[in-house]
Amino acid sequence: MMRMTETVKQLVIINVIFYIGSNTIAPAAYDYLALHYPLSEGFRWWQPITHMFMHAKMPNLMHIFFNMFGLIMFGSALEHFWGWKKFLFFYISCGLGASLLHMGMTYYEIHSLMAKVSDLNLTTSEIDYLLKANHFQHFDTNNKIIPGQLNDILEKVNANQDQYNIIAKAAMEFQTTAVGASGALYGILVAFAFMFPNAELMLLFLPIPIKAKYFVPVLVLGDLFMGLQGGSIFGGGGGIAHFAHVGGAVTGFLMMWFWKKNQFNDRRWD
Repeated sequence: MMRMTETVKQLVIINVIFYIGSNTIAPAAYDYLALHYPLSEGFRWWQPITHMFMHAKMPNLMHIFFNMFGLIMFGSALEHFWGWKKFLFFYISCGLGASLLHMGMTYYEIHSLMAKVSDLNLTTSEIDYLLKANHFQHFDTNNKIIPGQLNDILEKVNANQDQYNIIAKAAMEFQTTAVGASGALYGILVAFAFMFPNAELMLLFLPIPIKAKYFVPVLVLGDLFMGLQGGSIFGGGGGIAHFAHVGGAVTGFLMMWFWKKNQFNDRRWD
């Protein structure tokens, strides 16, 4: 195993500090640093970067553990050959690419869902309210809707249960935030496969060595498939930003292809 390089070590330290701090000292950090949907009131311009240093809340330790483990394993090899400037530029770029595709696909998903209920003739202000509303707070313990603005809108447009379910799903997409270094890590994996195509990798629960040039494309295609299906590649339902993974991988691929084509080398980063 290659020794952890300096920039990778600093990234791991920053991630751990963010994780501990946001879960103990300043839980409100999730509202400011996680990636919100761009049209949400919670969106801030810095979130496409800061979300890379946030991870799933405690007691979920696996999210940050696997991301940092992958960063150490594969990132150290890249930094060793590239140097810290080129590596850090690549890492941040892949994270930004991940956030852009994630936001783009979220925009597409929300608008596709709302198009399915276009016959309700909702006004712009009504759509805005429905997407921003906390739908869980509008039902009582018997799962009956509580009188109020949400109920008034649904009754006015005569929405049925199926139409409401579509609206609620769009609202969940609108309000869900994204966190994690996974997108940047997928870019790192792609670069590793470019540079060390015959290196043998394996999943922890499937200890069969597979060459990187096969392992990484299959992993990315699996995320693409599960993103389109709306499931989880490792089970347990949703909650995984598959298109962020794909976005990081595609960004990494394009950068590696461009650098190879233009013969970029370490001397350009001195």
